[in-house]
Amino acid sequence: MEFSVNTITTISTILLTGLSAGLCFTWTNAITPGIGRLDDLGYLQSFQEMNRAIINPIFLIVFFGPFFSHIINVYLNRNQPSAIFWMVFTAGILYIAGVIVITIFGNIPLNELLENAELEMLSPDSLKQLRNNFENKWNLLHLIRTITAVLSFVLLIITLLQNQINSNTTI
Repeated sequence: MEFSVNTITTISTILLTGLSAGLCFTWTNAITPGIGRLDDLGYLQSFQEMNRAIINPIFLIVFFGPFFSHIINVYLNRNQPSAIFWMVFTAGILYIAGVIVITIFGNIPLNELLENAELEMLSPDSLKQLRNNFENKWNLLHLIRTITAVLSFVLLIITLLQNQINSNTTI
């Protein structure tokens, strides 16, 4: 069995987007609600430590790799039937705008705000204010990332299935 560059790119994009969608879903579904039950200091400390731990090579590949693979995937599918191209294009736009752009311009600045805080030096009122300035905004932005990553993943799966149907019906 021989795989084309297009097939390898599509599979890589699906895999990376799916892993990223799963990561986002897990944070939305379990991590942020779980640490949300902590007191202000515990919540902020936990978030600081998770932000520090998650920045590693594997995360960077899984989270930012789809940026490149989506662009390549759109380019390689430019001559596909219109419906397939637009699904691939839409999947790329959803991921890039809804995950990458939101992360860079929304979540990262909030993470930096939290990282720069010396939590142990803050009063209980200051901790509460920091949490109030951080938590709801971060969770809303992250929910957008989760939804767009999952939608992008679903569109890529549909595209793969549609390509399979097209190749099986071609004589």
